[in-house]
Amino acid sequence: MSTPQALLSVGPSFLDPEWLISTFGLIGILTIIFAESGLLIGLFLPGDSLLFTAGLLVADGRYLHQPLWLVCLLAAVAAIVGDQVGYLFGKRVGPSLFRRPNSRLFKQENVHRANAFFVRYGARSIVLARFVPIVRTFTPIIAGVSRMHYRTFVTYNVLGGVLWGTGVTVLGYFLGQISFVKSNIEFILIAIVLISVLPIGVQLLRSRHRSATTAADATASIDAFGSN
Repeated sequence: MSTPQALLSVGPSFLDPEWLISTFGLIGILTIIFAESGLLIGLFLPGDSLLFTAGLLVADGRYLHQPLWLVCLLAAVAAIVGDQVGYLFGKRVGPSLFRRPNSRLFKQENVHRANAFFVRYGARSIVLARFVPIVRTFTPIIAGVSRMHYRTFVTYNVLGGVLWGTGVTVLGYFLGQISFVKSNIEFILIAIVLISVLPIGVQLLRSRHRSATTAADATASIDAFGSN
């Protein structure tokens, strides 16, 4: 299959779900799901597309030879444990997270975005955030910072982890048995990667636009002050 080469022309290999699965197998899937669910380093990892592709490849019998139920079970467990780690991390660092300086991988706007999501949806955000890239990584951390009741968090975390880890994988599995999808799997996988990185691209464009707007406003203020 020529998919890895095609996908490499679209983006870096670490965003190519099939390359990740063919290289690292089920262990790689679980590691990435865990990292994206609760570690800041997992911010840009392709969780949705990885689960969907895992389902496709289980149906196709390529790279993954474990039964679907086992892949779903382990993916859900990895997602749940990842969020638990994120919650404990947030509870430990507390409000200092909001004072952490921006870096190449960490942006304060992502923290505030997840915080707004958490404030808006409350406990339900733990489930809903599973299906929102970037927010998915920060929400359990924000829950920890906010000292959300632990039992409530665990309940919604388990529910969200099962719905996301199982639901997206099963969706890929059943679509992978459709003849059209099987005959065009290369294009399907490329589309999945593009959709997966789209929110990241939008976020970067918004950040650049805001930076440019802020710089322009600052320049205008300086010019206005100078003219006075």
